[in-house]
Amino acid sequence: MKMVFRWFGEGNDTVTLEQIRQIPGVEGIVWALHDVPAGEEWPMDKILQVKKAADKAGLHMKVVESVNIHEDIKLGLPSRDLYIDNYKKTIVKLAEVGVKVICYNFMPVFDWVRTDLHKELEDGSTALFYEKEKVAHLNLEEQVQRINANPNFTMPGWEPERLGRLTELFDAYRNVTEEQLFDNAKYFLEAIIPFAEKYDIRMAIHPDDPPWPIFGLPRIITGQANIRRFLGLVDSPNNGLTMCSGSLGANPANDIVSIVNEFADRIPFAHIRNVRVYDNGDFIETSHRTTDGTVDIAGIVNALHENDYEGFCRPDHGRHIWDEQCRPGYGLYDRALGIMYLWGLWDANRRKLQSGRMGN
Repeated sequence: MKMVFRWFGEGNDTVTLEQIRQIPGVEGIVWALHDVPAGEEWPMDKILQVKKAADKAGLHMKVVESVNIHEDIKLGLPSRDLYIDNYKKTIVKLAEVGVKVICYNFMPVFDWVRTDLHKELEDGSTALFYEKEKVAHLNLEEQVQRINANPNFTMPGWEPERLGRLTELFDAYRNVTEEQLFDNAKYFLEAIIPFAEKYDIRMAIHPDDPPWPIFGLPRIITGQANIRRFLGLVDSPNNGLTMCSGSLGANPANDIVSIVNEFADRIPFAHIRNVRVYDNGDFIETSHRTTDGTVDIAGIVNALHENDYEGFCRPDHGRHIWDEQCRPGYGLYDRALGIMYLWGLWDANRRKLQSGRMGN
């Protein structure tokens, strides 16, 4: 397992590369050009700026999250070929600087939805929270204002250019079904995966967050059966999965250990985080510790270890603790604690394996 840490770039993150470098076992950053709109070709000079900063800090930049998919690709519009061509051009540039994994998603309009960015937990920390009843009656304009109330931080999936087109986008998706979304994903994969193979980059689809339809929009990466179907659209090692335990874990019906065991060789990248799911369907993000949430974090790490996982892994959304002022979900302290918990589980598995070998 290769530990990495998400970083939003100089001037766009409260966490510095120097701080990331001091977290035990972290060898690289998970990065993106967050100021480049979806569908546009990434400029090489901006890519090289990130590389220069990462190199100086002694960190690699092998994982990108995300090269976002333009909505015209998801909608299957004639203009999609232009945006797919731009995606290919970006892949060529990323390969030049050593990128090995591109995390992306195929969620219509929104990458993620929460109703409260700072819900207080019992210990006084705060975390991202999803209230099912509120989502059912959510005023999207109010939600946009809530997201934009954090002007110092870009919020992936809620970029201003996307938020300004909500009415237009909802109209465009009005008659798009889950089957059509799968068809449009297949068209994208058939164009991109052979290209990714050529440049030795693994594409890693991120599960939908939350993993069910919202606001009448279809979702397709929601559970084990749909993941199996998606990976089968183009059956290649380069068509992979970002295993996100938090996104999948919001639905307790998802057996994430089983997902890891089935798709282990197709998981180049893993997001590991915990959520506590309530009986009414609400959920809140907790510490990474297994007993603090509903997700079997220990079982997931065990499964990765048993499958000799050599892909990249990062802690995902953390709580806001010790009065840290940071991007919602992306502070330093709780994610660093999460890394140490994951390493503890991993090292315990490794010690157990070594003891077993010596016993034999």
